[in-house]
Amino acid sequence: MTPLQGGKAAARSALHRFSRSTTTTLLGVAIVGYLALGISSSGTFFEGPSLRTFLQYLATPVLIGLAQMVALSVGQLNLAVGALGGFSACLMGVLMVDAGVPAGLAVLTGVLGATLIGLITGVFIVATRINGFIVTLGTMTILLGAQYRLSGTRTIDGYSATLRDFGRAAPLNIPLVFVTALVSAGLLAAFMYRTVAGRRLLAAGGNPLAAKLSGISTDRQIVLAHTLSGLLIGIAALTATASLPGVNRSVGGDWLLPSFAAPIIGGVALTGGSVAVLGTVLAAFVMRLIDTARAQFSLDPSWVNFLIGVVVLGTVVGGRVHQSRLAKKAVSPSGTPPPTAPGETPRPTSVPTPTGEAR
Repeated sequence: MTPLQGGKAAARSALHRFSRSTTTTLLGVAIVGYLALGISSSGTFFEGPSLRTFLQYLATPVLIGLAQMVALSVGQLNLAVGALGGFSACLMGVLMVDAGVPAGLAVLTGVLGATLIGLITGVFIVATRINGFIVTLGTMTILLGAQYRLSGTRTIDGYSATLRDFGRAAPLNIPLVFVTALVSAGLLAAFMYRTVAGRRLLAAGGNPLAAKLSGISTDRQIVLAHTLSGLLIGIAALTATASLPGVNRSVGGDWLLPSFAAPIIGGVALTGGSVAVLGTVLAAFVMRLIDTARAQFSLDPSWVNFLIGVVVLGTVVGGRVHQSRLAKKAVSPSGTPPPTAPGETPRPTSVPTPTGEAR
């Protein structure tokens, strides 16, 4: 086989795998749902103002989904997504309104503060060997109290006009806050798929024992995952603060379910070792479509939450059944490894060594 033929065969194989993936399904659902909403609104949904509003409030769900995805990649759960985001948003608002801190410094403090809390959370999990579920549950409770301490019962508004302008800016009807979310997703994808550090993160989540035997510190990967998760939550707090008319103790209160729904529906395994950046973004898009349809057709919010919960639970159960079937086929006469689940990043059969080479 010539190199040209080999390249064509590889391209056909990749296209075939993509056509059967969760990402492709979500892409189709997103396109059909967007067209359906546009048609049902007599074309209003296709117009610039509607598109701008839709994308403006899509930025935060994308970022919190990516934040949860990073934690899931090492088999961890981050229950403090909403509390940390709400605390960071209120911290930014208080610094600008009460302390008169310039917008740039207040935003930087909020984002770095969220990153630092993520780092401390990861270090605490590693140092105490307490399950991340329990640690992040405790962190969530502490941060909810801190958020209430910052904002009380008031709504913090009247902050920097520069930040508000950033939240409203939408060249060609594409909001800058949404561009920020897409850039964050692109950088995260490059890190996870193209760097040695990203491959080590996936290796530690997919097979911790093999990672340790290869010289990879799983403890460091847990700390790194929570630090990255905190960074993404801090950026989500920035987009929320810039987009909302004001921040109060309710900010972040409804982030937890969407943060899990986006990566799980997007194809990320709860057991770790896989990421699906594009799938997570598309799943957040679909959930935003559902929320828009709820508002357009005056649907009961409880039914929408019920539907999303059923989809998430069904996805988890379906993934578990699929993994069980793969495990039964793992030992085959030909010795070929089992296929990966649709929409998931294949778990590494070789683990990167500290020098970056696989063995």
